[in-house]
This record gives sequence, C-alpha cells and structure tokens, in this order.
Amino acid sequence: MRTDGFSGEEPGDIIESELVPSSLAPIVPILRAANEIEEENPRVAYLCRFTAFEKAHTMDPNSSGRGVRQFKTYLLHRLEKDEQETKRRLASTDAKEIQRFYEQYCRKNLEEGLNMRKPDEMARYYQIASVLYDVLKTVTPEKSHSEFDQYAKGVEKEKASFSHYNILPLNISGPTQPVMEIPEIKAAVDLLRGMESLPTPRPDMNTVPEETDRPIVRDLLDWLWQTFGFQKGNVENQKEHLILLLANIDMRESGSVDQGRRQNHVIHSNTVKHLMNKVFQNYISWCRYLHLESNIKIPTDASTQQPELLYIGLYFLIWGEASNVRFMPECLCYIFHHV
Repeated sequence: MRTDGFSGEEPGDIIESELVPSSLAPIVPILRAANEIEEENPRVAYLCRFTAFEKAHTMDPNSSGRGVRQFKTYLLHRLEKDEQETKRRLASTDAKEIQRFYEQYCRKNLEEGLNMRKPDEMARYYQIASVLYDVLKTVTPEKSHSEFDQYAKGVEKEKASFSHYNILPLNISGPTQPVMEIPEIKAAVDLLRGMESLPTPRPDMNTVPEETDRPIVRDLLDWLWQTFGFQKGNVENQKEHLILLLANIDMRESGSVDQGRRQNHVIHSNTVKHLMNKVFQNYISWCRYLHLESNIKIPTDASTQQPELLYIGLYFLIWGEASNVRFMPECLCYIFHHV
C-alpha cells in the first residue's frame, strides 16, 4: 500500500498539477499547459513536463520539502515513459519541434479570430503561450532562441490585456463588455483616468526596467502603484472597488435623470465628497483624539477632484495590503498619516 500520498494509478490517469507540493507551486502552470496540449502534440507536452522537472529540481535540489521527493520521483518515471513513447511531428529535433509548435500555436490561437474569442479564453491561450516560450528557452540553445525573444515580449504585453478580473474587465482587449457601457461605470473610469498635472512616477531603482518595458500608467491608481510600489493584484482589486463605489453612490443620486442626459454622464462632485467623508471619518476622529493635524491637504483652488481620489485610492491600497492590521483601525490611520 502506498503511504507517500500517491496512489498506484498509471501516470496517464493522474493530473500532475493536482499533486504538486505547495513549495513547488510555480510549476503548476507548466503542467497544466502540458495537459492542455497533450492531444495536439504529445512530444511538446513531454518537453513541458521536462521543464517542470528541471525547475522543481532547481527550486528544491535536496528534495527536502514535504512531498517533494515523492512528486519528483513520480514525474521522473512519467518522463522516462513519455520519452520512449512520444514522437516528434514537426521536426527532427526537440529544439526545432518546440520552436515550430510555438509559432503554430501563437498564430492559430493568438492571431487568427482574435475578436471572436471571449476574454477568459484568450487569457488561457496567452498563459499557455507564455509557458511554451519558457520551455523553448529551456530546450533551445540561447543563440537559436534569440529570434523569438522580441515576439515573446509582445506576447507578454498582450497577455496583461487578458488578465483575469472580478467584475469589471478594465484592461481587456477585444469587444466591450456590457457592464462597461453603464453610464456611471464609464463616468467613474473616465474620472480616474484624469492624470493632468501629475508628475511621472519614479521607477523602482532596484529593478529599473527598459523604457519599452515600463508598465503603462492608465489612471490614478496605476500612478499610486508606480509611486509607492503596491502589489499589482491589490491595485487591480482596489481600482475596481473604487469605480464600483463611485458608480453606486452616483447612481443613487442620478437614478431619476433621463436617458439622454445619462449618455454623456459625469460623476457629480458631491459623489466624491460623500465617499471622501465616509472613508476618512475615522481618520479625522483619530487625528482629533491625538491632537494631530490631518495630513489630508486639499487645495482650495483645485480645479478637479484628483486630490480627493488620490487620497481615497491610497487609503484603499494600504487597506488592501494590511493583512490582519486592517482589523485595527488606529493602525491603519497611523500608516496612512505617515504615508
């Protein structure tokens, strides 16, 4: 009887990504890609699993993590079996096989019929294409895969446009989703994209990217992300959170407005003031209790509500990464006050 967490099924009966120990989580996308393309090209699926094994061995060469030795043993047996049974279909070497398959896959799934596919489907194709490029780099000598580098950079940039989202597809390419046609949603998005008079955010000096690789700053929360270094996932979540709050508050105020006027709808100034007062009510009370002057400074001659939105966005981003500290309001006020 097996006691190592693995049953006695044949390798083909097991989905490897479900067996990966938590310490080897980064190889899960590679194994999922292998399963996706298994029928289309078994040899490239084998190369994907080979790359996953190489990465797993690099991450834990001594197999000291829980379940790592058993998993690597299982994957090695699968590789030995597949190496004998899989045949190349496109070329005479593995390097040429993965190169040609990568070209075919990108042309078929990322270029043809782009506007006919759903965003979640395109996100999956881009994820697999990204994995295939990593496999290509592992299998192919550097001088031979350099011709694919520039193309792969373009794929990575487009991949960001099909990232997963919760409710609002803010950065999704392709046809506009119906939710983005709601007047209040459109108005809130436009409001956050008012970037006038803001200085260019300074890049992280520890990882200064090339000019062409710098992230696109689309709105105020992207600007806060680049300025303070918040996590990208947190920025996307809080951006959606803020847009929905603005739209919901404004919708309650403009519900009786006729449809013609709503087509060119803009967020009312009272909407932002209402949200500002609600978000910072506790912070203002905290400042009064400690006899501190509030660090929220709104110019009296401000022509837009950009300062208010920056303060609200900053508070939400701090809250989003505060972990258990978010249940201690005084600590959040302290952090916000000094940021």
